[in-house]
Amino acid sequence: MLNRMMLIAVVLSLLFSVPVGRAQEKETHPLPETVAENAKLQEEYAAKAFFEGPTWDPLGKQLYFTSFVDKDTKILRLEETGKASIWLDNTKGINGTWLSLDGRMLGAQAYGQHVMSYAFGESGPVDTMVIAADPKWNQPNDVCQTPKGNIYFTDPDFKNHKTSAVYVKTTDGKVKKIITSMPVPNGVIASNDGKTLYVGDSHEKLWRSFPILADGTVGEGRLFFDPETSRKDSPDGMSIDAEGNLYLSGRGGVWVASPKGKSLGLIPIPEFCSNVTFGGVDGKTLYFTCANKVYSLQMKVKGGQFR
Repeated sequence: MLNRMMLIAVVLSLLFSVPVGRAQEKETHPLPETVAENAKLQEEYAAKAFFEGPTWDPLGKQLYFTSFVDKDTKILRLEETGKASIWLDNTKGINGTWLSLDGRMLGAQAYGQHVMSYAFGESGPVDTMVIAADPKWNQPNDVCQTPKGNIYFTDPDFKNHKTSAVYVKTTDGKVKKIITSMPVPNGVIASNDGKTLYVGDSHEKLWRSFPILADGTVGEGRLFFDPETSRKDSPDGMSIDAEGNLYLSGRGGVWVASPKGKSLGLIPIPEFCSNVTFGGVDGKTLYFTCANKVYSLQMKVKGGQFR
């Protein structure tokens, strides 16, 4: 007999799974126990666009996310369910975003080869800064910051898989190339204690972890997570909860993995899910940015930034 969590997982899978062939239909994955009881995936916003880069502003109590329609790129703010406003237009490809330690929004700018920083304003950014730039970069994709203040960002070479890298901007202002061994590094995030860097690879279709050293660089990486699934859609963005569990978008939805890389289950998503973040007034709402949709799901745990 199925236990209660398995039953919920099966029901959600039937409701939200995308047909991908007979092999996928035979797969069963438990729903992570971090999901609130009886929680349902809620559609928050829909439009003909590819959504990415979600960040929750705890002071304004609103969700921000990026929007791509070809080269038309924006940062949107969710005003209420079904309604979003343009917070920043013509972003030059801001993709992944992050709430910085000083309460600003960091953004990886793909087409401008910049890493940006924005202060939150009611009608748009009230202060804009370029915190890193290099015209030789491919297209900065995702960004995060550790408790010590170091900023990490990925620069994938999607076309040739030859010049990809992960960089760090340390608190002394220096930008260093720290990882060149991954063909297409995409999403990036650090552990809550700032001792481990996690990076997803869109070519290898898996996630690796690296010990963060005292100077902000990293040691030798290892395989962190490669779920047992036939789904091969690319790993993308990620989030972390207050207990240190990772929420990894790609390979069939959003996988939840323990800090040791053990699978805690799968949150199935109807569309390709590009990224995920925690938010909400109590820090227990998980938001998903996807192709044409933004969803939310109530959780038992808070996000790492709400510890």
